Amino acid sequence: METVGQTIRAKRESLGLLLRQVASYLDIDQAILSKIERNERKPSRDNIIKLAEILQMDGEDLLIQFMSEKIALEIANEHCASKVLKAAEQKVKYLKSNLEKN
Repeated sequence: METVGQTIRAKRESLGLLLRQVASYLDIDQAILSKIERNERKPSRDNIIKLAEILQMDGEDLLIQFMSEKIALEIANEHCASKVLKAAEQKVKYLKSNLEKN
């Protein structure tokens, strides 16, 4: 399973885009994009959406990969990580149902 950074780099390279081209589109320094691709820095949600656009990727798929990686990194060292994810899923359902009622 690839990280978000690895996915971004592979897609950018397959399209023949240079770091500076993509960084310019994102309005960030190419050193920052390089760190994102090497998983030394996390992109913002807005950058993920823009990256999906310029890299001709499904925005929702890349966003899911980004958000799930963010959550996984947060709880990876917890012995009860799987239980946390199950509880979080229930919490999301609860919160969504309450928001829909309001």
